[in-house]
Amino acid sequence: MVDPVVPPFVPVLLAALVLPFVGRRLGHALGVLATAVVVPYVWLVPEGTHLATRLFGFDAVLFNLDPFSQLMGLIFGFIGAVGVVYSWASDADSLQTAFALSYVGTSLGAVFGGDWLTLIFFWELMAVTSTLLVWYYGGRAIRAGYRYALLHGVGGTLLLGAVVWHYVAAGTFLFTGDGMAGPVAPVLAGIGIGVNVGFVGLHAWLPDTYPRPHIAASVFLCVYTTKTGVYGMYRAFPDGNVAIAYMGGIMAVFGATYALFQNDMRRLLSYHIQSQVGYMIAGVGIGTALGQAGAMAHVFNHILYKGLLFMTAGVVVYRTGKESLKKLGGLGREMPVTAVAFTVAALSIAGFPLFNGFVSKGIVISASHYDFPAGPVAVGDFHTLELLLLVGGVGTFLSFIKFGYYAFLHGEYDGSVADANRGQTVAMVAVAALCVFYGIFDGALFAILPFDVTSEAVVSHVYHTYTVPHVVEGVALAVIGLVGFVLIKKPLERYGGDVPDVDAIYNPAAFYGTRGLVVGVTELYAAVDRLAVGLATGSASAVQRLGGGVVAVVGGRPVEARTDIRNGVLLIIVALVATLVVVL
Repeated sequence: MVDPVVPPFVPVLLAALVLPFVGRRLGHALGVLATAVVVPYVWLVPEGTHLATRLFGFDAVLFNLDPFSQLMGLIFGFIGAVGVVYSWASDADSLQTAFALSYVGTSLGAVFGGDWLTLIFFWELMAVTSTLLVWYYGGRAIRAGYRYALLHGVGGTLLLGAVVWHYVAAGTFLFTGDGMAGPVAPVLAGIGIGVNVGFVGLHAWLPDTYPRPHIAASVFLCVYTTKTGVYGMYRAFPDGNVAIAYMGGIMAVFGATYALFQNDMRRLLSYHIQSQVGYMIAGVGIGTALGQAGAMAHVFNHILYKGLLFMTAGVVVYRTGKESLKKLGGLGREMPVTAVAFTVAALSIAGFPLFNGFVSKGIVISASHYDFPAGPVAVGDFHTLELLLLVGGVGTFLSFIKFGYYAFLHGEYDGSVADANRGQTVAMVAVAALCVFYGIFDGALFAILPFDVTSEAVVSHVYHTYTVPHVVEGVALAVIGLVGFVLIKKPLERYGGDVPDVDAIYNPAAFYGTRGLVVGVTELYAAVDRLAVGLATGSASAVQRLGGGVVAVVGGRPVEARTDIRNGVLLIIVALVATLVVVL
């Protein structure tokens, strides 16, 4: 059905434009309203509503409401409003929050677009607005933001190439439900979107960028880019892809492993974005109704608990000025509200029973067990992908036991420190309550998923959250994580630095390689220029001598040998041809 609807990004972008000019209090209130209204709006608009238009001369759909875009709109709008409240309470100025809202608005434009042209248009704007949000903080964020922009520029270019190849093959930019068409477009799309979701090898921008800007900026950054990438991956591969599924499993293990060795709080959390997005990518790659429902459920839940984790870490930084876990300790007694909020978020991301991560992570793991081929390795009843996801779950428990122990339990904090202020508390409690709510009342989460995981007619295996095997599995992962932390605690304490990542190779390689290329091209041009000038000067001198007369000595007397203008012209032509040959 076609209705005169307003795309949800419109009020958010308008609020971003107005916010810097109306005062900090009124501007932030306007930002909360503009993002919060997205939630009831996309909930009440009938499914199938779309807004057809023309973009760059092609058919496009600026607003397309289906179960996938609706779920993204609900959680994007809610966390956007919470993020603005947190920004206000954390002393973010109006311009920073305006950049954040522009980032929210362009992300909404991407997920509600009904065609590839609209999606890539907002996709690129999303990269620009998020870069501005990073850059605005200054300091260490400038270089990190520059690297962020370069990588997302490369990813966006690859996705644009995929969109063009798709158009040539399919004859339309509109979503047809079949994903990327042709043999080339899916490959380009997989790699291009892989930058946004943090494929292993393309992920280093995550831990490099997200710890750098203002604490409130990190709350927005941890939500929109990677989750919009998961949504884009579903649109490109609606029937799944084996390679993408396994990449998701590898991401789950790789991110959790690297997180374990981090001491910077926000860097640890950034690696866990990659790990948790791995579960979503695995679900998309599995390609069944159960897998895709699990992927979108985990998108929804991850935004809640990851946003809450960045808020709790932000409060610690806000109150103590310290980023490293090695400089903290004993904050549980000083900051009880923040400690409880962190505990809820940590149990949620680790997938402990009664918390929302347990529900969505369980769906993806079940899909990997029932719907996915065993692959090259199978141990007992467990398939390769399922084993990877379970190992990632153990790593998650290990990481957050470490975080909680060193930040809130171990030792005593040197001095007195206040807990979260009122605005920060409101934001954290609201999100923590939903983490518990969706963990206990799983039916509320099932109701907004694109596929009914409780219906035999929809999924291959009906999913029940609180079965004995599921609960035992969740508790067992926690026990293994706890025992594992006790065993590795001492080695972790002795370890003093960060494990090198792939950016330790490609950052200097790109820097020195680019500098070498520039210097090489410059020196080559200078050498060619010198040669060309020398040839031209020598030719001109020869012509002058031939045309004006060459003085020779014959019989002891000077004799002038002359030539006519035809020889002079011929010599000039020869000199020009020789110069062009050398230059070209």
